[in-house]
Amino acid sequence: MITSTISSKGQVTIPKRIREFLKVGTFDKIVFIPLEDGRVLITNKQNPAIALFGMLKHREPQKRISIEDMKTAVRTKRLSRGRK
Repeated sequence: MITSTISSKGQVTIPKRIREFLKVGTFDKIVFIPLEDGRVLITNKQNPAIALFGMLKHREPQKRISIEDMKTAVRTKRLSRGRK
């Protein structure tokens, strides 16, 4: 267990081992997420979704479907549900 003390200004120094574990340094942002059980999750700032682009391998595209085929599929599904 690693502990730290809250200063009179409400500040806490994050111990070096924790900074290394979170891979954070000077001017990096960290996030505090309060949990319902009274604990707080501390993590490094999450990257925006755009930063994830290209990380996953893309599958080969499946067979393309025309607009008419899509409209037909929607119409068929609506009719099976009793709607026009």
